[in-house]
Amino acid sequence: MYWSGNNNQIYKALMNMENEDFVTSEVVHQDNSPSKKIYSITEEGIKELKKWIMSSPEAPEIKKAFLVQLAWSDMLSNQELNEVLFKYENEIRLQLIMQNEKYRRALHTPNRSNRESLIWERISENIVSTYNNELNWVRETRQKLFENEVVEEEEKMNYQIRELESEKYIELMSSTEPLSTENDTLDLISLCWEHETNALMIHYAALSEDFFKLKTKLAGNMIQKFTNYGIKAAAIISQETIQTGRFKEMAMETNKGNHFRLYESKEEAEEWLLK
Repeated sequence: MYWSGNNNQIYKALMNMENEDFVTSEVVHQDNSPSKKIYSITEEGIKELKKWIMSSPEAPEIKKAFLVQLAWSDMLSNQELNEVLFKYENEIRLQLIMQNEKYRRALHTPNRSNRESLIWERISENIVSTYNNELNWVRETRQKLFENEVVEEEEKMNYQIRELESEKYIELMSSTEPLSTENDTLDLISLCWEHETNALMIHYAALSEDFFKLKTKLAGNMIQKFTNYGIKAAAIISQETIQTGRFKEMAMETNKGNHFRLYESKEEAEEWLLK
């Protein structure tokens, strides 16, 4: 949550703590895999941890590289500046997706007391509210900068919100640039969460050619992202395309699952999505 280090930094920190008797280590030998070293906190380590928790907290540090970029942005045209702000807005939306997913997974963390669960819930709410405030700020900034200007802004995704008997899904008809990256997938997931639905229908026109080439791993990566974030997605693809080479094998396999399936018609896809 606060510090992200590589393995070398982590092991160095553990060695330093072991030298100060804050942790102990034990080598565990395994028959079918390499030996592993398990570290455990000591009584002295617990005392030191409590001492640190009780120490005076530091004031929040505001360190945003984007604000430095923005400080020099007067040299840009309106179109360029709007593009910069729009990209930053997308980055914040992606961070919100990941933070919400972390919170969803943390709900199942075992062995937490009610008070500890509440503490972690408040931590998550603090982080989410920070991103939400940043999102509102960047949107308001764009509005104030361009309230008297005409800035051309092309909607990347052509989609509709469909509702049937209290059930809702997003139908993506096309995209200015066919879906071809991990960020494109995250944009779709963000779109679903923004409209409070986990159901998504994707038409053939919105997919890039790489989706149908298994060696690019695009289809596999997209499906894995949908699975990880609890999105139920259906793609509408002609039978002729589905029957092509190794893609047919993948189609048969994915259509056994509950997160991503391929259909020939919108009616079939809709029936499965809303089941």
